[in-house]
This record gives sequence, structure tokens and C-alpha cells, in this order.
Amino acid sequence: MGKANSDGDVSVKKRNRKIPKDIYEAELFRLQTELVKLQEWVKATGERVVVVFEGRDAAGKGGTIKRITEYLSPRVARIAALPAPTERERGQWYFQRYIEHLPARGEIVLFDRSWYNRAGVEKVMGFCTPQEHTLFLRQCPIFEQMLIDDGVILRKYWFSVSDDEQLRRFKSRRNDPLRRWKLSPMDLESIYRWEDYSRAKDEMMVHTDIPASPWFVVESDDKKHARLNMMAHLLASIDYEQVDQPSVELPKRPMLGNYHRPARELTTYVDDHVSTLLGDSENGA
Repeated sequence: MGKANSDGDVSVKKRNRKIPKDIYEAELFRLQTELVKLQEWVKATGERVVVVFEGRDAAGKGGTIKRITEYLSPRVARIAALPAPTERERGQWYFQRYIEHLPARGEIVLFDRSWYNRAGVEKVMGFCTPQEHTLFLRQCPIFEQMLIDDGVILRKYWFSVSDDEQLRRFKSRRNDPLRRWKLSPMDLESIYRWEDYSRAKDEMMVHTDIPASPWFVVESDDKKHARLNMMAHLLASIDYEQVDQPSVELPKRPMLGNYHRPARELTTYVDDHVSTLLGDSENGA
């Protein structure tokens, strides 16, 4: 019997050979090109797409979202990463503050954590009552069915990471000044409460992994594999097609008239930091 190493409930996985960097970058770019096509199809057809990203802390959700949105228009594809609820929001119907972030026609919304906070961190850390948690598990499938019935394309992804790999990433963040902000006291609690989170996830799956809105599990011990696998699955799950774009022809530059550029001395330019790095004191025009 293998050691439970992913979400506390999966036997040791077969270790895939790491993808070479050049193949990864080529496939990533191909998938990002397809995501742009998906975006244009969503705009043209008025479809509404919601993608939910859930999973363990440090499982690679944020990095995947970053690659998905890298070439997309922020006017079409938005990221919803909500902070802790305010006192007023705590007095609302639980789903209410998420509803206002849902897409309008022709929009895509990526939820970097979502209403499933109640099934995970709120349940484990005692931020909700047992009655509130039970009510959530009963209402959530109904809520998602309402979205689907209204025409929303809903996809839910759970990023699964082993306890050893999660700890390694936490240590890496601790020693990285650019990513140290990602390490919070709540992350440390996730180490101590690994089994509690596993049980909460199992209970959540029982109630919300339903045919109308199933969960898709992304094995994410290898971040590059996880990104490609998730992006490829999302694209394959939506029946989109390429939308013809109007051809754009650049006009010829008109002949210059009597315009004269103001003297350089009249304008405040940003210091030429690059020339300083290169040891060149000459500033460009």
C-alpha cells in the first residue's frame, strides 16, 4: 500500500518524465493561442464562461491563471480573487458577494478560489458554523445548476498536490523575497491540518461533484504538467470555433506638415537607468 501523498487520499502516483523546456514553451504558446481564439468566440457569441480554481495552498493555481490570462484582454477575461468578507458581507446570503463577480455576456471570469471557501478553509478553521456548512453543501449544487440553466459555461478544477511538494514550495517561498508575501499564517495551518482539509475536501466532493457541474482534478506536483493539462482540458471541454477577424491595413504615414517637436529641455524625461547599468552616460533622444 503506497503512502497517501496527494490530498491525503491518493496512493503514490506514477512519476511522469519531466517535459523538456522547449516542448513546454511551444505547447504553452499553442494553448495560449487557442485561448485567444476562445476569447474572441466568447466576445462574438456573447457566451459567459466561469472557471473555478480550487485546491491546496501552493498547488499552482495562481501560476496557471497567470499563463491563461497572459495574452487575453482584461476587458474580456477577468480574475476574481476575493479578500476575506467584510462585516456587511457576512450578513448577506453566502453566495451574494460572488454573484456580482459573475460574467456578463461576452466575458470570462476565472475564480482564484471561490464560493468553495466555505467547504474548505471556513469549515476547517471554524470560520463558519456547522449549520452554515451543511446549508452550503445543500445549496451549492442548486446554485450552480441555476448558473448552468441560465447558459453559463461552468468548469471546476481542483489542483491536487502532495504534502511533501507543498512543504517544499512553502520553504521556497520563505526564502524568496519576491514570493514571501504568498506565505501566510493560514498556509502554515494547512500543514498542521492536512488531514482536516482532506476530510473537508472529501465531503465537499461527495455533495458537489455532480454530473451537471463535475470536478476535474489536476495533478500538480509538476507545475508545468499541471498548466498544460488544465489548459488543454478546458479548451477541449468547450465547443468553440475560430471567429473571422476583420483585416486591418495600416495607413501610410502622412507627409509631415509644419509641426516642430518642442525642445528636449522643456520636457522632464525618466532617467536612463539602462544606460547606467551598461556604464553608458549618454541618454537616448
